[in-house]
Amino acid sequence: MTLVGEAPAQRLAAFRILTGTFAVGYLLVRLPYFLTVIRLDPARWDPPGALSLLASPLTPGLAQAVLMATILAGIGFTVGWRYRISGPTFALLLLCVLTYRNSWSHLFHSDNLLAMHVLIVGLAPAADAWSMDARRRMLPTPSVGYGWPLRLAAFVTALTYVVTGIAKLRYTGGGWLRGDTLLHQITFDNARKKVLGSPYSPLAAPLANHPGLVRPLGLATLVIELGAPVALLSRRWATSWAASAWLFHVGIVALMAISFPYPLSLVAYAPLVRCERPFTAAAAALRRHGGRRGLVVAREVLVGGHRPGDGS
Repeated sequence: MTLVGEAPAQRLAAFRILTGTFAVGYLLVRLPYFLTVIRLDPARWDPPGALSLLASPLTPGLAQAVLMATILAGIGFTVGWRYRISGPTFALLLLCVLTYRNSWSHLFHSDNLLAMHVLIVGLAPAADAWSMDARRRMLPTPSVGYGWPLRLAAFVTALTYVVTGIAKLRYTGGGWLRGDTLLHQITFDNARKKVLGSPYSPLAAPLANHPGLVRPLGLATLVIELGAPVALLSRRWATSWAASAWLFHVGIVALMAISFPYPLSLVAYAPLVRCERPFTAAAAALRRHGGRRGLVVAREVLVGGHRPGDGS
């Protein structure tokens, strides 16, 4: 996989649909939590990054309005409606909302990759196919303009894992290589959750009695994180690494009851592969089994060509 190369407009559009669907769904599922956050004690206000210049939190009413505007912009982003406005607007609003959530003494680093992917897609021509804006347009030819956002998003995905791996080595030294640090994290985190009455992994206690089973996992973690750049070499390497990284996150859920929704959804790895293929496969199935109505729907939703019967 080269860092600069052509890609079909459908691939970038598919990545737009996937990231938009995940981001809007994430906001809706977590809406009660976000509404609680905006009413936290202002004394805890300590904004990072994009909001670092904001001296005090927004009023609850204004914060709610921004949150609702973000969700509406996200819907426009996902369906590709007036994308020159909805794309950048949603990207910036999502960054602000996620940063706002991180401004009360706890940083959710798992939000970073989602925010960066949406920023990349929101500033790219991601609605030239499979969008409301493209309904009356002919499908564009593959170009570098559709390829570079995907390459950049893939690079960012790999970089986030590498940075995490470097941080592990920097702060714990050989502890991760020996597996001692991972074993400590698993046992301590689950013990704390059990005391507090939070969900915890039933596998933690057996593993604590058999540390030899955990120690290889520490090395495997570093191999996956520091080896992330191999995903940029080719599609085959990308698929293999993405599968390994996904299983790594499944393991975190199993051993620590900690979920990273964006990677677990597989959307985080979409720019590494031909992510338009499930959409085109669905369209083909619809054409085979949906009759004339299926052809109309498939053409309208997945091809973005002229409307049937519009006289053009």
